[in-house]
Amino acid sequence: MTNNRLASWIAQLPPPYAGYDGLQKGLDTYRAIVAAGGWKAVPAGPDMALGASGARVAALRQRLAVEDSQVAKTGDSFDAELKEAVVRAQRRYGLNPTGVVSTGTIGALNVPAADRVRQIMANMERWRWLPAELPKDRIQVNIAAAVMTVFEGDNPIMSMRGVTGRPGNETPMLQSMIHSIVLNPPWNVPSGIAAKELWPKGPAYLKAHGYKVIGEGPSKRLQQAAGPQSALGRYKFDFNNPYAVYLHDTPSRGKFASFDRLDSHGCVRLERPGELAELLLRTDPAWGEAQIQAAIDTGKTQRVQLSRQVAVYLLYWTAFASGNGTMNFRGDPYGWDKLLADKIEKRSAAQAAIAN
Repeated sequence: MTNNRLASWIAQLPPPYAGYDGLQKGLDTYRAIVAAGGWKAVPAGPDMALGASGARVAALRQRLAVEDSQVAKTGDSFDAELKEAVVRAQRRYGLNPTGVVSTGTIGALNVPAADRVRQIMANMERWRWLPAELPKDRIQVNIAAAVMTVFEGDNPIMSMRGVTGRPGNETPMLQSMIHSIVLNPPWNVPSGIAAKELWPKGPAYLKAHGYKVIGEGPSKRLQQAAGPQSALGRYKFDFNNPYAVYLHDTPSRGKFASFDRLDSHGCVRLERPGELAELLLRTDPAWGEAQIQAAIDTGKTQRVQLSRQVAVYLLYWTAFASGNGTMNFRGDPYGWDKLLADKIEKRSAAQAAIAN
């Protein structure tokens, strides 16, 4: 009995992470906002920008002031001070910080405060899923924000944009170890992608884009040769997982400039994979920058084993606190926040019923 109580007490302890602590403080703040009545929605209408005025601008100012203490609550003019407040809000919500209030910005501002509380709770629960201590040297991918960060000594030393899975082709949450880097990787096309997107385009398209057919009959499959057209680009970072996903390069660079970067089939495309490869191989005297480039230039596929494997975490963070305590939110593209928040509320209701 004593052991059961001890196990239960340990299970209820908060995770020992600054990220969790930041969310706990944010939860207190947003619960207080809800208790005070939340915020009023900004009415729909034309874009608002510097020089605008009227009732909608006044509503915008009042809405921003709930989360941003630097905003004056009264006034109906869109002045330079309000524009800066809009830019701050757009950054908090992962939007393009133009200072122009269009549909996307209004949509983020009009999410009810109670929904933000649920979102924070869902992200706190995900922190509980992590091990008691994360490796101090690790790679983290925030799937929802499509950002990869490298930590050394528990400090971020490199960050870059990524492209993660679109809804329907979700990038899974997982933890593993990167064990090798493939230079000039060919792409073994998953059968589902081949059936839906490639076979219908016909032999001429496949040949022009470097695909070859391997096998015959129902078991035949497609492989795209290594090279400048390869969907995997010049680098592939391998780690064991049951989902057949990995980090990789891409010849399609345009999406990295977008603030909506959920566009892959589930793998994580990296903006600057060469820099990551150099970082992971920097302690191996056989694989300096020049040697890596020389291997790339041969066009031949080569697997390079890491002398020390590196932990990698693919995580789904849609709410997190910045260093100054400001809460940041992202969309819930996969709907995972809602599912998890529903489970948390049902669990809390069940526990309350037992206590009573």
